[in-house]
Amino acid sequence: MELPILKDKNIFPTNEVLADVLETSFPAFETFSASAETAGLTLEWNYYNDGKVWLCKVLSKKKNLAWLVVYQNYFRTTSYFTEKHLDRIADMEITESIKEEFYQAKPSGKLIPMSVVITEKEQVKDALSMILFKKGLK
Repeated sequence: MELPILKDKNIFPTNEVLADVLETSFPAFETFSASAETAGLTLEWNYYNDGKVWLCKVLSKKKNLAWLVVYQNYFRTTSYFTEKHLDRIADMEITESIKEEFYQAKPSGKLIPMSVVITEKEQVKDALSMILFKKGLK
């Protein structure tokens, strides 16, 4: 299992830092960031001492819809859902393999994680679909 790469508390994840770490996946990050902004979402970077890593919250106003974690050459977005959302997730417009991984994922307490690994611009659509689906839940 690969570990997140943004570990230095003193180095804020600027676009320059992200471009260096993500390399060929950085254009996908730029697309994700711009698409999130267009959808009214905010990306908020914070350093978390418990995991000793920089993580990004994808927010709608103050509601955290997803976490974004950076690895070497890719990033992952993860949203958490409860069992009551399982039926609606089946109808979500997202790549089937992502749904299959979700249904096989081990719950974290009462929450079930859905993750989208992004290395290319084409994968941004799945991440945004997941995040906007979460935004629409009550």
